[in-house]
Amino acid sequence: TTLILLVSLLVLVVLVKLPSCKKITNKTKTFTIKEGKHRSTYALNYSKDTVFGWNIEFDSSAIYKCVDSLNQYDINKLIGWSDCGTDHMENSIRFGWRWLNDSLEIHWFKHEHGKFSFDLIKKVSLCEEHYYELTIFTWNYKLAVDGTYVYIPRNCPNEYRRYQLYPYFGGQEVSPHDINICISSK
Repeated sequence: TTLILLVSLLVLVVLVKLPSCKKITNKTKTFTIKEGKHRSTYALNYSKDTVFGWNIEFDSSAIYKCVDSLNQYDINKLIGWSDCGTDHMENSIRFGWRWLNDSLEIHWFKHEHGKFSFDLIKKVSLCEEHYYELTIFTWNYKLAVDGTYVYIPRNCPNEYRRYQLYPYFGGQEVSPHDINICISSK
């Protein structure tokens, strides 16, 4: 009976621990950019890490039409990091997105010395999880979406503490409706 009691106690401890472990490792969050707003959050998170991974899913709320048709070509910001020990408008790297020609396009988006540049990485499906990875090397960045990757030059070779950048809609226009983006950190 002592053995049965010990085994029962061990099973109870394992059952109690499993849910708490799951809660600790589950880092999924839905970011909502509210109608009429730009930002999804004002959260502040710092890191000196150089490799980041996320599973990201857009739902049908990612479909939008801008009031000014030229703004449809703007890149919305998805996720990334400031860099070079400066403000993100001075130096940063992140994934961007836009709804264009009935497709969800994923781009890289970089601020370097206050000027921005971007280009298409690939198109992704709505309502389907895709894996995004950002690696910060000494002289470049590697951005990948489901294994399709690009290398972008980096202008500051030193390691810096950086802060995370979260979903943001537009440049000039605000979100035309609530937009939901589900992001799981790896």
